Amino acid sequence: MDLNATFHDLEGASVFITGGGSGIGASLTEGFLRQGAKVAFVGRSDASGFVERMAAETGNRPLFIQCDITDIAALKKATAQAADAHGPIGVLVNNAANDQRHATLEVDEDFWDWSQSINLKAYFFACQAVIPGMQALGGGAIINFTSISYMMGNCGYPAYTSANSGINGLSRSLAREFGPDRIRVNALAPGWVLTDKQLDKWATPEALAAHLERQCLKDHLAPQDIVESTLFLASKTSRMISGQALVVDGGVVVSG
Repeated sequence: MDLNATFHDLEGASVFITGGGSGIGASLTEGFLRQGAKVAFVGRSDASGFVERMAAETGNRPLFIQCDITDIAALKKATAQAADAHGPIGVLVNNAANDQRHATLEVDEDFWDWSQSINLKAYFFACQAVIPGMQALGGGAIINFTSISYMMGNCGYPAYTSANSGINGLSRSLAREFGPDRIRVNALAPGWVLTDKQLDKWATPEALAAHLERQCLKDHLAPQDIVESTLFLASKTSRMISGQALVVDGGVVVSG
């Protein structure tokens, strides 16, 4: 990954990323490692091979903690382990999500609760877990990943888009509550990023062409586009930005 900017204040920063071993999350982990940050990340699947590759390629070894983020006790234990290893967490990136497709009339309570537990509940409790340490540090940055899906009114995954919208509300409320502690909380809404998962499941030539037609900028989004926006929100470069939703989608939706 050839990053376009270096954020010097991220060197040595204690960073915690959910879902940091695959997809966009893996690129986020690499991006922060290349800034010299001390990165801890959680994921359900074993990521030891990814850890070794990052250590070899960046010269900076991340800490992997295997964890299902829907297990809130385990998630809180993971944040404590990361803080013990790297110092109080100064940057939290809530990235893990599941956008499994579903039809409204087929959703039952168990599926609804499962979707919210991944896509919204874990975000809240990860924030709750790291905020005391950020207060002690005198500030911090939280970046909560949402999506443009709810802004577009997309159908096919209403439980997911409901959580996306909730993430914006959560981010704004926490930004207001903890702004006096110099804790910045922002949402980041990617457009259609061409990860391996997207290419395998949904990115047909026809769908890609139709989506590109909606974009102002006629280039497909890559994970690096999301990484660099996240680094900006994590850095003190954005020290007076809080309670906002940063849309990174090539110009599909218009916010503000």
